[in-house]
Amino acid sequence: MTKKSPSPAASCPCGGAAYSSCCGRWHEGPLAMQAPTAEALMRSRYSAFVLDKLSYLLASWHPSTRPASLEPNPPDLKWLGLAIKQARDQDAHHATVEFVARSRQAGRAHRLHEISRFVREDGRWYYVDGDLN
Repeated sequence: MTKKSPSPAASCPCGGAAYSSCCGRWHEGPLAMQAPTAEALMRSRYSAFVLDKLSYLLASWHPSTRPASLEPNPPDLKWLGLAIKQARDQDAHHATVEFVARSRQAGRAHRLHEISRFVREDGRWYYVDGDLN
């Protein structure tokens, strides 16, 4: 189940500009799935997790590591923010993004600290996998 997208002027969950000019343009419309950098894809994937855009998450996951399905967020999970620690291009087709995503569930704070790997194929970036810190 996909949560309703924020209004176009609402702040983007990733901490960027208005949703429509930030991750919203990658989630829907003519630019869908065309994030120009691995960092932009990482941000859009975080926003998709927040908004339960499961089809976007699966489509932006590389087929070699993509799960068969994803579960929506539990009702008591609240995403609190994203911090990009570092984004590096290894070459024109490989990149890593280190990030920390914060959340709260059942009154407990959580941090997801990951170094994610991305690959660019046919001009499109995909999330491959990541190492948790």
